[in-house]
Amino acid sequence: MPTLTLKFKKDSAKIREYKIEKGQAVSIGRLDSNDIVIENLAVSGHHAKIDWAGNGFLLTDLKSKNGTFVNDQLAISHWLKKGDMITIGKHVLIFEYDKGEAQPEKGDEKMGETMVMDTGKYRSMLAKNVSSVASQSGEGEQLGVLSFLAGGDGEVELSKKLTKLGKNASSDVVLKGFFVGQTAATISKRPDAYYLSYVGGFSKPKINGKVVKDSVGLKQFDVIEIGSFKMQFIHKS
Repeated sequence: MPTLTLKFKKDSAKIREYKIEKGQAVSIGRLDSNDIVIENLAVSGHHAKIDWAGNGFLLTDLKSKNGTFVNDQLAISHWLKKGDMITIGKHVLIFEYDKGEAQPEKGDEKMGETMVMDTGKYRSMLAKNVSSVASQSGEGEQLGVLSFLAGGDGEVELSKKLTKLGKNASSDVVLKGFFVGQTAATISKRPDAYYLSYVGGFSKPKINGKVVKDSVGLKQFDVIEIGSFKMQFIHKS
């Protein structure tokens, strides 16, 4: 299984090693509730997370104040590869596979590369994050969007109170496949968040590789899988 090696700086001594298993979600941040705790004021309470998303490990920044970097590039989301160096604050996490361990196939090409931003764009992103917090506090409204990563193209705006996903032609998001239910899942728009619920069909929906059996609140950059279809949930202010 892969290992994350925590260091204060890349050339400093090892602080601790963390093993990551397939199917496991790992949270990183300053608060004790995280799986990997980095006690530094430059690190947000819940700074980033790593999810097993079916065919690889996906690193996602959780709207941290100071950003998450992979190999010195600002990352919003990034499929981790052997030797990747994750910088959070002044600390570094080095991602490695055990000797002889086969590396999973690279994630979808659309998600495979780290998003690169210049300083001006990064400041703009931070401003949007502030707007996002205000929105969640009732000072504005965010629109949820599904962005196709596999099986389809483009984006679907979640403007309705209830969005249906399935192979029925009347579905808001039509997903083909023998094991996909007529209505496989729904996404409901509620005052506090968007919620994905399993409805029917042999192919149960997954969020970040975990099967959804009931109803789950969606978070920024969650990866949703239904059959051969893969979508990413994004909040747009």
